[in-house]
Amino acid sequence: MVGITETVLRDGHQSLLATRMRTKFMLPVAEQLDAIGYRSLEVWGGATFDVCLRFLHEDPWERLRELKRRIRSTPLQMLLRGQNLVGYRHYADDVVERFVAEAARQGVDIFRVFDALNDPRNMATAIRAVKKAGARAQGTICYTESPVHTLPAFVALGKSLAAFGADELCIKDMGGFMPPGPAAELVRALRKEVGLPVVVHTHSSSGLSTLTCLAAADAGAAAVDAALSPFAGGASQPPTETIVGALRGGPLATNLDLSALAELATYFRGVLEHYRPLLDLRSLQTDPGILLHQVPGGMLSNLISQLKDQEAIDRLPDVLAEIPRVRADLGYPPLVTPTSQIVGIQAVFNVVAGERYRTITQEVRDYVRGLYGQAPAPLDPALVRKVLADSAPITVRPADLLKPEFAAALAGVRALVPAADDAEALSYALFPQVYQRYRAARDVGLTPEVLACAGVGILGAFRARTPARAVTGPSRAGGGDAGVSAWAHEGRARLQGSRRWVDAARTRDRR
Repeated sequence: MVGITETVLRDGHQSLLATRMRTKFMLPVAEQLDAIGYRSLEVWGGATFDVCLRFLHEDPWERLRELKRRIRSTPLQMLLRGQNLVGYRHYADDVVERFVAEAARQGVDIFRVFDALNDPRNMATAIRAVKKAGARAQGTICYTESPVHTLPAFVALGKSLAAFGADELCIKDMGGFMPPGPAAELVRALRKEVGLPVVVHTHSSSGLSTLTCLAAADAGAAAVDAALSPFAGGASQPPTETIVGALRGGPLATNLDLSALAELATYFRGVLEHYRPLLDLRSLQTDPGILLHQVPGGMLSNLISQLKDQEAIDRLPDVLAEIPRVRADLGYPPLVTPTSQIVGIQAVFNVVAGERYRTITQEVRDYVRGLYGQAPAPLDPALVRKVLADSAPITVRPADLLKPEFAAALAGVRALVPAADDAEALSYALFPQVYQRYRAARDVGLTPEVLACAGVGILGAFRARTPARAVTGPSRAGGGDAGVSAWAHEGRARLQGSRRWVDAARTRDRR
């Protein structure tokens, strides 16, 4: 039997919709998802934390709590960027330890811990914190291809993660270019040499994902990641229903009910329809070119956006050709957050400027100095000389240079919210400016509900099909709604009924 980790509530919409699915679309089917029999449900981590605060004005901790209240049987899983947690820099050990403890307390059962450089030192503190919290630690190997990323090297990393206390291993193919053969070979080697269960995560970008998952399952993988079909394919994972159907009736059958999955797919098809304006066709397309340049779908979208901003979109082929060269100069880092951005932006600079490393980004300088950790291979000597001059590189674990941060974060957040708890302090510690803007919006009543109501009203104004004086929606006593469409009326009525934008300013709870 092979287990399925369902990603529709996290990586599915992160890959296709820039992580924009709101909690309100998750909760109505939480119990149905729980009843399916998945090995786990990925619901948190990755970009969800940042996006909740920055764009959705939602509390990510509240999302976790609400899901946990409804999902009692299936383990909840999150993606944790090692020492980066869910942010984009290394945080001090005390913040890492408190974050893991709080996430476990509020509902996370499985922590998938990875590091963009596969530097085991950057995963050690998080894995040990997961074990201390009584949760399951999934040590992660970021799959990539280069002269130094060999089968023995991946096995050695697996052994290091096991030594830290990992309960199982994950092969994370973030680019979606891991072929079936090497996937099966790696699964077998890890099972034999390390002895832990192995889970395989991939993306459908190159078109290989379903084949790769089936090969991994046949090689003995304990589970594979998949997404319900409306949020599958392209930059996302292979479809859950396809994997289940392919294995049905054989010794590796998942034992999941296709009819129940079809009902859930119908629901999420409606959710996807709601977000269709955000759906970029490129994110659904198969691009075998990734087998050459190894650029994940999300990274490719960022590159296209940057080149459009500089009116240089015609240089995209040159940038895709430059990325492998920059990656080689930097010691072949896997292309995953944040190294994908580091390599990609520098490649754009090199191409647009017409000269390699005329401008060197601060992130590349920090990388070369060693602030992100140990590169998989030696860096280009000329680039090192240009960045370091006469200074010495950092060879210790980067977090060893950081002083404790949590106490200062708690004091800072309590200056804004006197009754703030540890969870709010952690949000502030990870994204101080974003959290301040989030709190300011909440304090004047701009909750997700209010923003949704306002959106309904604005949309209704544009959707009005009748002349300005025609009454197209229900009217109130007094006749004040002439010319207002039903959509606009609904938005205004819901706002007036809650009066959140007024009452919140008068009686808000500072928590």
